[in-house]
Amino acid sequence: MRTLFACCSSLFARQTKRGVILSAAFAAFANAESKDPYRTSTVLALPFPAFLPHNRLIARLPPTRIDTDGDHSTDARLSRIVRLLSDNATVVISGTRIAEELGTSRSEIWRAVQHLRELGVQIAGHLASGYQLEAVPDLLLPDILAPLVRGTIFAPSIHHYFRIGSTNVTAMQAAAAGEPEGAVFVAEQQTAGRGRGGHTWDSAQSVGIYCSVVLRPQISPVDALFLSLVTGIATAKAVEQTIGLHPDLRWPNDVLLGGRKFCGILTEMNAEPTRVRYVVLGVGINVNHTSFSGELGPIATSLRMECGSQCSRVDLTAALLKSLDSEYRKFLDGGPGARSAILHEFESRSSFARSRYVQVEEDGGYEGVTEGLDHRGFLLVRTESGLRTVLSGGVRALDGK
Repeated sequence: MRTLFACCSSLFARQTKRGVILSAAFAAFANAESKDPYRTSTVLALPFPAFLPHNRLIARLPPTRIDTDGDHSTDARLSRIVRLLSDNATVVISGTRIAEELGTSRSEIWRAVQHLRELGVQIAGHLASGYQLEAVPDLLLPDILAPLVRGTIFAPSIHHYFRIGSTNVTAMQAAAAGEPEGAVFVAEQQTAGRGRGGHTWDSAQSVGIYCSVVLRPQISPVDALFLSLVTGIATAKAVEQTIGLHPDLRWPNDVLLGGRKFCGILTEMNAEPTRVRYVVLGVGINVNHTSFSGELGPIATSLRMECGSQCSRVDLTAALLKSLDSEYRKFLDGGPGARSAILHEFESRSSFARSRYVQVEEDGGYEGVTEGLDHRGFLLVRTESGLRTVLSGGVRALDGK
């Protein structure tokens, strides 16, 4: 029996000819499409034990295998070139030496460097004189992230894309094909990002974090809402640790600063009625956006807009993955007590969870005062007609009431 759990509406179940379709209230970041010519395959940290003959200050890469399968070959080279230049940022590296290290031709290196420049990587020099980074790029490459998250479930398998339709869709497809728990899918840009209720998600190139992870928790589908709450807590902690800001959590899937949204979470699940097969957690964070136009202007913000300076996406992504690893382990290992602790911490980090007059976009819309989360993680709202449990729909504060 195949069950698809798309966590962007209410938790409900309905019988179909093929099985049970479940859904739950925690979405805001999503996407669509998977195959893309800008994928960078997973490349873990590489040791540099020796030195090059005529570039003695340049650490030598060990022999590496370059994928030759269609779209992946160039992308693997892109990742290796950036890593080589980054680790030797003060040295001009000859095109010949880079070609030898990567096991390819100088002309291929020239084309790869041109491609990197088109993607915004600032590389000085040319094939004859050699290449050097003008600025260390803030790219979420596997070679850079993996050492920073060593010891977590996310370190072994990081997949990077310069441009993609959707990290969540790609991760769901990979999970269905057997991708292991802890696989990470990150992109510099999404071309088909979408938010809750069909809204688009602004996924501009190399200014945000667009990240999805594959999990395979041994839990019941009814406990899946906790994964969204855990992700919100992990995101808030990562921002506090790296930037010093203190985010506000809005049930079930938004993270705010100054009352404006900078992060959304999407959880999707494939499950049977009594057990989860796999879950994909998607996180979209506005990091270095400098402004938002149109209808996003009054409601969206970024970390840069809030703190006044540019933020490292690499440092924040690493902090997010480490924080999520820690919170996820506590959720799995702590039993019923861990669930109570998650509910308590979410409420303590949310100005929306208690004593907030809100409008709920559900069942035609209604207003009331929030009274915390129930034991399943759903929001309770006291209305004129009594206590109601919010199963879907957005929650918006009604200031002045």
